[in-house]
Amino acid sequence: MPFEPRRFRTAAAHYLDGRPAYAERLIQLVVRHCGLRPEHRVLDLGCGPGQLAKAFAPFAATVTGIDPEAEMLRLARQDAPANVTFIEGSSYHLGDDLAGVRLVTMGRSFHWMDRVATLRRLDRLVAPGGSIALCHDHHPDVPENAWQKPFREVLKRYAGGGAPWRGPDWLPHISILLNSAFCEIDEISVIEIRPLNPETLVDRALSMSTTGREKLGERADQMEAELMQLATVLTKSGQTTEVVATQALIARRA
Repeated sequence: MPFEPRRFRTAAAHYLDGRPAYAERLIQLVVRHCGLRPEHRVLDLGCGPGQLAKAFAPFAATVTGIDPEAEMLRLARQDAPANVTFIEGSSYHLGDDLAGVRLVTMGRSFHWMDRVATLRRLDRLVAPGGSIALCHDHHPDVPENAWQKPFREVLKRYAGGGAPWRGPDWLPHISILLNSAFCEIDEISVIEIRPLNPETLVDRALSMSTTGREKLGERADQMEAELMQLATVLTKSGQTTEVVATQALIARRA
């Protein structure tokens, strides 16, 4: 898959309002599990608008966020703590100045990278005893998430070919990690029920590379109108919450 640094240019404005936030309890569990202390350094790779970088800032000496999209970084720098620095770059730009980090976080970003090569680079940079945390979210199959099916049907009609990274030879992250230096793996999950606002569905769709305005052009307005109509139906039927599982796949050297 070719490297496209501007893939999320138009999605940035919708990301924070659309994507589920990582649970505060998940962050605390990762901190404890990884032994993160106030003197340690953190690298947030593919940081986007800085969700994870800012979340881990209170628990570390410094946090460096790296992302190729300038608009994402502009949003990330807003209200950023003093110990957080954001740099324009990617997994291809991991220099020795980052050596010695205790924790590397990646939130919904690892699948965009050359995963094998990225883990090899990180093996040079992560301190002994350090960890990599791949953070993501999903919606469990529960009644509160019944809205997911019609929502996905709308997205599928507009997205066309679906996830561009998931080709016929795609391997799950766990398989990649098990065949890397970071082959000791644990998983942490926090499940919460949260409010679901109609506007959230629109922002969530527009925050994705497959259904963002950069991809759809004028068709994005049609999708937005369709999603607002769906949201109105869902609200009238009482579907005003969602159950979100935010998770961390934590890998360290054996």
